[in-house]
Amino acid sequence: MKKRSIGIGLMGLGVIGSQVARVLVDKAEILARQTGCPLVLKKIKVLELDLSRKQAKEMGLQLFTTDEDAFFATPQMDIVIEAIGGENPARQYLRRALSTGKHVVTSNKEVIAKYGAELTTLAQQNDVGLRYEASVGGGIPLIAPFQHDLIVNYINGIYAIINGTTNYILTKMSQEGTDFDSVLSQAQKLGYAEADPRNDIEGIDAAYKLAILASLAFQSQIRPDDIYREGISQLDSRDFRYAKELGFAIKLLAIAKRSDKAIEVRVHPAFVPQDSFLANVGGVYNAVLVDGDLVGKVIFLGEGAGPLPTSSAVVADVVSVARDIISGVGSRVIPQPESDKTIKSMAGIEIRYYIRMNVADKVGVLAQISQVLGNHNISISSVIQKETDAAKETTEIVIMTHPAKEAAVAQALSKLKTLEVIKEINNSIRVEI
Repeated sequence: MKKRSIGIGLMGLGVIGSQVARVLVDKAEILARQTGCPLVLKKIKVLELDLSRKQAKEMGLQLFTTDEDAFFATPQMDIVIEAIGGENPARQYLRRALSTGKHVVTSNKEVIAKYGAELTTLAQQNDVGLRYEASVGGGIPLIAPFQHDLIVNYINGIYAIINGTTNYILTKMSQEGTDFDSVLSQAQKLGYAEADPRNDIEGIDAAYKLAILASLAFQSQIRPDDIYREGISQLDSRDFRYAKELGFAIKLLAIAKRSDKAIEVRVHPAFVPQDSFLANVGGVYNAVLVDGDLVGKVIFLGEGAGPLPTSSAVVADVVSVARDIISGVGSRVIPQPESDKTIKSMAGIEIRYYIRMNVADKVGVLAQISQVLGNHNISISSVIQKETDAAKETTEIVIMTHPAKEAAVAQALSKLKTLEVIKEINNSIRVEI
């Protein structure tokens, strides 16, 4: 029997949830034509029912509930959209929806990154769909291409800028020579950064997203804890100035690639050549470069966050699931193996480094530094003397290395700190070429 309508339940009415609800209502006729039957918003689960909210008045109070059981008992509710965010109670709600035979659409990167395999298996067991296009890159199509268009490719690597907040901050620091704290404050005032920006500036958000993409690309469950992570708060305006002089930009990169029969997954600031594509991705934009054996290098670019692009991806997933329901298709998901890949330790990667330090302004300093680096099999590419403080008798130098083992660089930096002639190692940043 042909369905006359598809019932939808929405969990969460924050920035994203409100926009999703607005699209479902405002574009109801268009969505009905695209789907094949009307999409009807049956119930909205909220934490607290604010009767003064304009949206609550416009949509009708009968749509809203604060009770979880009442929400899941709603008749003819085929699809549940989760727009709550965070790990709990979102995970429990998603499990309950799938277990009771409801298709699920979510934008929750944290839950998918941590529990994607578990939820995928649950969806398959109950013959329902699980869609999460909006969990990475907002409105940029990424999940579907990995699941479908790129599926026959052997993915060699992913190189991505997948956090708009940090990219905005780094772009401003580079263009204006401003310090980190000032730009972060500006980003918060403009709404690009949260009041508590830790997830963004410490690379946590990017690690969640990389875990999702890497799991799809390498057909394995890559967890956030598998990913090496560094944030951007240690970057100084001088690093950006010197990077430009050396022909580089600084970006927070999310990298996943095959390396020595293992998978290398890491999120950290990196020097990237100024003439490269990723170096020129500015502001709040996201970009993902995928390297496949058949397609070569493919680039995805767009605004990676915000209610409009995110709602675009969420509602597109809803339409896709609704079409499956009309066609009698249940679950399309294929559970990924829990773990069949080795994660390469950061200690084993080989990479170039930029090192900035303050040293005593006297003869023989470079010889001591070179000896320490040489003892750890680190070859120097160039040394540039920068600013000198005559009063303190110190000078700032910048060293660029040739590729060296990560573990060796860490040991060498530790040893350099013990030298009397080294006043301070200000920063060390990896160089991606």
